[in-house]
Amino acid sequence: MTGISVLTIVRNREAHLMQLLEGLRRSDRQPDEVIIVDMGDEPLTSGEMPFPVVVDRMDGRGLPLAKARNRAAELARQDLLLFLDVDCIPLRACVGGMREALRAVQGVVCAEVRYLGPNDARGAWCEGDLMIQGLPHPVRSFPETGMREEGNPGLFWSLAFGVHAKRFRDMGGFDETFVGYGAEDTDFGFRAAAAGVPLFFLGGAIVCHQHHDSHEPPVQHLADIVRNANVFKRRWNRWPMEGWLQAFHEMGLVDWTPDRLDLRRAPTAQECAASLTTWPGSLARHSGDRAELRGVSPA
Repeated sequence: MTGISVLTIVRNREAHLMQLLEGLRRSDRQPDEVIIVDMGDEPLTSGEMPFPVVVDRMDGRGLPLAKARNRAAELARQDLLLFLDVDCIPLRACVGGMREALRAVQGVVCAEVRYLGPNDARGAWCEGDLMIQGLPHPVRSFPETGMREEGNPGLFWSLAFGVHAKRFRDMGGFDETFVGYGAEDTDFGFRAAAAGVPLFFLGGAIVCHQHHDSHEPPVQHLADIVRNANVFKRRWNRWPMEGWLQAFHEMGLVDWTPDRLDLRRAPTAQECAASLTTWPGSLARHSGDRAELRGVSPA
């Protein structure tokens, strides 16, 4: 039997983590282990669960997303990896469905995501209610059941995806040249395509994304996005996150031309407050970026 490890990284969202673990506890096919990389200000505990849970502490500032995900994969002992952002609640069929999909294909498989509102899943919940409350992704479409191969690698995102552990290692995991927030997802998708690793969208293996405050554009990550966008441009000769870069340019936060991106200034407190989004407008933050959505392929 092929085992599956669920991997998540968390920074100061323990309440969201508890709901993720509750979803795994209710799963028809529970994970063989859960690996949690904790980047929070204070160490967290997972409580008693009916499956092994490993909590690994990663101290430091910021959001070293690529490094933390790679660390989780290093600790995993199973043949299959299911990465879930800490905001995700996997529904009953998710773990089993992803496991069967990964046993059938040697590719990267994205799980279907539904987005919850601010008051959903804040305490006790039932799956039927989450299915009613959750909104589908505004751009990425999934089959009702089964898998569909997706030809646009820019549509990959790490919110909820599975991959064979060996395939992940052979690809080198997420590139830790991308420090902090932004572009590491798209780079991973492009590198997978360049290596001949197909991308699939799986319908019916659903996770529900718990609401949290967000900014559009994400001005709180401005410096990371500028740095990582330049790394991506040097590698792939195109800009990622074009929608956000355009918004930053219009706000006077960056200087941006087809060939150059420079940080001009930090956002003001007023600009940060004005960028906070309301539901369901906050879904825009998960709708992908223009460059990723228009059918681009690796150079």
